[in-house]
Amino acid sequence: MKLPRKKLTASVPSFAMGDIAFLLLIFFVILARAQDDSHIQWQPAWLDKVEMAPAARASVAIDTGSKTYLDGKEISPEELATKLSALLGDAPAGQRHVFLKVDRDAKAKVFEPVIAAISEAGGDLIHILEPEKQPAQR
Repeated sequence: MKLPRKKLTASVPSFAMGDIAFLLLIFFVILARAQDDSHIQWQPAWLDKVEMAPAARASVAIDTGSKTYLDGKEISPEELATKLSALLGDAPAGQRHVFLKVDRDAKAKVFEPVIAAISEAGGDLIHILEPEKQPAQR
């Protein structure tokens, strides 16, 4: 006599899938960084009174080796204006903020073309500085 086999169906419990997806989404949003420029080595210039800057659409940096970066990726100053124009898109005036981080020992021949490219792209340049330190701390 043959006994019929029971067919087992494997199913994934879907009642917790929404919770898991939501937690993963929050986890990745918290850990994600839109602009990762932590690998860029630069020393900011100092100023007596520093104000807080609004949020920026792009970040341009010039490091200690006089290399130019756009949002953490190395770029030549000649390409900067076109790439920056694409990033800024059709944002209205007053919302086209571009952070400029320049190493304090950078020469004018390095940062002047970058400033010109930001101006050509129509960006509102915001120079990132540090509050001036006491003479004993320098």
